[in-house]
Amino acid sequence: MRSWKREAKSFAYAWTGIVMAIKEESHMKVHLFFAFIAIVTAFIVNISKTEWLILLVTIGMVISLEMVNTALERVVDLTTQELHPLAKAAKDIAAGAVLVGAMISVIIGIIIFLPYII
Repeated sequence: MRSWKREAKSFAYAWTGIVMAIKEESHMKVHLFFAFIAIVTAFIVNISKTEWLILLVTIGMVISLEMVNTALERVVDLTTQELHPLAKAAKDIAAGAVLVGAMISVIIGIIIFLPYII
């Protein structure tokens, strides 16, 4: 069984990763900016509880995908400095996953907010 000190360290490492991603990744700042706008708008138009749940899961998905993409890019960079087709493919596919998540989040945002705005 893990001790509470070990659990606290694990949490601290995870928190450090979140802070690092926010400080060092420009795309993370963009995602957080739009998440902030969505949350403020949600408060203003008073979305339903279900819509809040969908919105928060969507925001979490995009932020998480960006962090996984960043981690994968760093591991690839650590592994090779050469321009290797597999390294490029790994980075491009991970970036594509973020793009898919971001596009879906825009669609979800339109579905949630458009009825309140019209």
